[in-house]
Amino acid sequence: MTQPQLTEYILDAYGVMPDHPFPMDTVSCVFRHKDNRKWFALTMNVAFKTLGIPRDGRTDILNVKCDPLMAGSLLAQPGFLPAYHMNKRKWVTVLLDGSADREQVMALVDMSYHLTSVPKRRKTNG
Repeated sequence: MTQPQLTEYILDAYGVMPDHPFPMDTVSCVFRHKDNRKWFALTMNVAFKTLGIPRDGRTDILNVKCDPLMAGSLLAQPGFLPAYHMNKRKWVTVLLDGSADREQVMALVDMSYHLTSVPKRRKTNG
C-alpha cells in the first residue's frame, strides 16, 4: 500500500483528510478523529537508516496505534517495525513500500481508529 492509497482508504472509510501539523514539514500527514482530534494515523517519509535498516534512501511509513499483544507478532512480519517516534509498546510502524500486506494495513488503520476513539476516563476523587 502506498501513501496515496492509504489516504484514499482513510477518506473513504472515515471521511478524514490529512493535516500537516508540522510547519517546516509539508510531507508528514496526521489523520485525526473529527470529534476528539486524536491522531489515529501518521505518515512520514524517513531515511531507511533512521529506522535501523542498512540501506540508502528514504521510505514512506505509517504509524498506527495497536493492541500491545498484537504488536509483538507484527514485528516478526515483513514491513513492520517498532514505532518510530511513538510509544513502542502501543504503536507500530508500517513500511509503505509494498512489503506489508495491504489488507493487514487497512485492518491496522481500523484498529487504530477504534483504539483512539474512546475518550480517556477522568480520575475522580473519592
